[in-house]
Amino acid sequence: MKSATLAFLIPVLLLTATSFCFSCSSGGEAQPDTRDSGVVHISVDESFKPVIDAEVQVYESSHPRARIVVHYKPEAECLRDFAVDSIRLVIATRGFSESEARFMSDSLKVYPSKMVIAYDAVAVVVHPSSPDSLFTMAEIKDLLTGRSTKNLIPVFDGISATSTVRFVLDSVLRGDSLGPKVAAAKSSEGVIDYVSRTPNAVGFLGVSWVGNQEDTSQLSYLDRVRVASLEHPKLPGKYVTPAQFNIYYGRYPMIRHLVYVLKEKHQGLAHGFAEFLTTERGQLIFKRAYLMPAQMGFSVREASVSE
Repeated sequence: MKSATLAFLIPVLLLTATSFCFSCSSGGEAQPDTRDSGVVHISVDESFKPVIDAEVQVYESSHPRARIVVHYKPEAECLRDFAVDSIRLVIATRGFSESEARFMSDSLKVYPSKMVIAYDAVAVVVHPSSPDSLFTMAEIKDLLTGRSTKNLIPVFDGISATSTVRFVLDSVLRGDSLGPKVAAAKSSEGVIDYVSRTPNAVGFLGVSWVGNQEDTSQLSYLDRVRVASLEHPKLPGKYVTPAQFNIYYGRYPMIRHLVYVLKEKHQGLAHGFAEFLTTERGQLIFKRAYLMPAQMGFSVREASVSE
């Protein structure tokens, strides 16, 4: 009788174990990653590659079982990834609209969140030998629309799909179109290459590519191009660079936001990395990249030195 009972139970136990293993391996409700382990794919505006590379390197070094696969793209492609289920975090210069949020909740069954994590500036770079390194915003607008009398060539990291172009169209030209002389490089690094080879070129790119004088690669860029100064928006005749101090106080006229859009259904690796970007360590990386952290308080204090 005992042997008959065992003969019945063994197949049942094997079937139960097999079913359990199948449910784990097939996905089901199992979550393949956690806040500090697994693999996650994220989409990032390519103009922020230097600083996001640094953020990922620090996060992965602190969490050896985590792997963040970054897809660097023009911003327009990043925004289309709002609709891509496999991309769980998007980092760009704007968040989602109400219609985009509805689409994500209706089609992907996810309720996205967004947060401004840093403030960036669009830097203007010129050839080291260029006599033009001070620009008013009126001169910038004339240059971009083709109305400038100077023989200068504006160059972007693309013509229509990048965040830099969108910012200029929305915040500088405000309804005007780019002129026929505008040139397009394939990337922000391509802008630097173009300007370094073209004495009358004026390049537009994110400040994180040329703002960090402690970064060896950026020092090599600054040997080849010069960062121009733009007129203070409230003090005519005063010219400022896209330094952190000027970004923080709104003294530089071309400032934009860096925003994350989190669209992950569970508390996984995308949540962990997004939260890291807002912590002191993540914000200090933005600061070292010469962006202005948005989630870390700064104050200017007077100090005196006594001998």
